[in-house]
Amino acid sequence: MKDLEQERDFGRLFQMITGHGVAQIVRTAAALSITDHVAAGARTADEVADRASTHPATTYRLMRACASIGLLAYEGHGRFATTPMGELLREGVPGSLRDTTLHLAGYSTWVSWAHLPDAVREGRTQVYKALGMDQFTYFSQHPEEGDAFASSGSSMSEIVAAEAASVLDLSGVSTAVDVGGANGRLVLGLMQANPGLHGIVLDQPHVTAAAARAAGELGLSDRFSAVQGDFFEGVPAADLYLLKWVLHDWDDDACVRLLRNCRAAARPGARAVVFELVLGEVGTPDFGAVADMNMLSVTDGGRERHLHEYDALFTAGGWRRISARPTRSLLWIMELEAA
Repeated sequence: MKDLEQERDFGRLFQMITGHGVAQIVRTAAALSITDHVAAGARTADEVADRASTHPATTYRLMRACASIGLLAYEGHGRFATTPMGELLREGVPGSLRDTTLHLAGYSTWVSWAHLPDAVREGRTQVYKALGMDQFTYFSQHPEEGDAFASSGSSMSEIVAAEAASVLDLSGVSTAVDVGGANGRLVLGLMQANPGLHGIVLDQPHVTAAAARAAGELGLSDRFSAVQGDFFEGVPAADLYLLKWVLHDWDDDACVRLLRNCRAAARPGARAVVFELVLGEVGTPDFGAVADMNMLSVTDGGRERHLHEYDALFTAGGWRRISARPTRSLLWIMELEAA
């Protein structure tokens, strides 16, 4: 029995050690649109290579690897088909993880993780050593990666927006600000469910254009604004503030400053809704604990937090949590009122 357990542990650990290879197979499949080409009818490596402008022999080797991890199914005679999991790597399908793959397995994240031992030794991120700048500055100078980062939350935002629309009472809310909202999918989703709601996205100049385009595509431009600005300097007045995957990017002091800015601009009776991962019990399987190492690797002070740690930030920022619930996504919805 002991030998069997050791063999299982060996296999599990070896799988962990080689996990980087799996991540890069998935990233390469996403970057080359392999599952999109297969779904469109290119079933052999030669056909995919012709569409993707890649080498046929290495394309076959990549597709064989994709089949080994479940992204493709092998039908024999050199022919492949997509799988339900592979469908999630396609561009534009509901729930797609393509942009998330290109972001989380992309260069800036990848090279920053390589310095994780030094980050733990020194107690601070090594992103400046890896990139020569913080990741957000890097994104502004490398639009392709910046766009992948901004788009990576779109599918999650659509899921969260649908759930938020069903559980949040937005009666009496005239204006909602999506703070750091990138392409605005969260607030736009709430606007679709609430015809009287006006939405604002506040973010950096290199991403607000995407939010304006998205509003136009949905026919919501007449009650939508994309505002360029720094949320640490100030935020627009509103009845509702939305903060999705924003607080985890920053240290405690920065989070409190942002929350106080929202509180200072809030109209009477205003609320805030925070969407974040919430850490589970120590020692249990918890994606949040792994994600926290990503925050150490790629952000300057960012971290995942337990619910009581968020409560401390809310109190210091002038807010009081009135509810917290998990969603079908990785995120929790935490609703706040002014303290």
